[in-house]
Amino acid sequence: MNGVAVDQTIQCCTEYTSLKNVLVVKPSFMRMTEIINETQKHYENSNINISLALQQHEEFVKVLKDHNVNVLELSADPQLPEQVFTRDIGFTIQDELYIASMSESVRQPEINTLKAFLEDNSITYKEVLPGSIEGGDVVMDGSTVWVGNSGRTSQVAIQELQKRLPSYNVQPLSLRNDILHLDCVFNIISKDIALVYPPAFTKADMRKLEARFQLIHVSDEEQFHMGPNVLSIGNGKIVSLSQNKRLNRILTSLGFRVLPVDFSEIIKSGGSFRCCTLPLERG
Repeated sequence: MNGVAVDQTIQCCTEYTSLKNVLVVKPSFMRMTEIINETQKHYENSNINISLALQQHEEFVKVLKDHNVNVLELSADPQLPEQVFTRDIGFTIQDELYIASMSESVRQPEINTLKAFLEDNSITYKEVLPGSIEGGDVVMDGSTVWVGNSGRTSQVAIQELQKRLPSYNVQPLSLRNDILHLDCVFNIISKDIALVYPPAFTKADMRKLEARFQLIHVSDEEQFHMGPNVLSIGNGKIVSLSQNKRLNRILTSLGFRVLPVDFSEIIKSGGSFRCCTLPLERG
């Protein structure tokens, strides 16, 4: 990790308050070694241009730093081709950091790098839940925790999370089989507004979301380019894919400040801005 002072504070209650401390990993060794999601199937032959991915990631990190986010970098490991997606290896609920339980064997060793970082910096964490649960399926909404019931996050893990969090309302959302994580199709960007890709959800779950949020629907094409997977960094500022022009216009018209970044090379592997950040502290 970079030689930076690390604040030991763990605090995340929402997806949109000011982002203070966040963990990332450079895509230095990013490759599709085995196809583990639907997006990767489309890019299997071209694979990843690592120098371009590094350039795009560097621009993303620069935007975060320019807006006063403290960016901490975990060491990239040549044996971990999916390591750029730090969101999945843990998740923070209020003042507790949970280590994820990864469902894909190619990704399971990633949590060791995170544990080493936390232990080196005397940051406490909760151990894995039974079954599998990944951070991309956990979306914070104050006292409500929306959790994707996906191929990566099991019902048994969601039930255990509810047992451990009696003061929270843990709300499972069933995802269509081809959807990787909840944050690929749903993201909360303010107290009352969320992005959603309706075809990913059951009608019953869509009714739950409609009752809670003003929903901005993303199109098929925008979802393929990870449209919902924006990163809110506070004060209405949202990092969003520069190519999703229609969606960005809608966000701007609603008073958000869009920070456009080209992340197209990293998106080939099935994740975008939210996937590439593990927030430790929001304020």
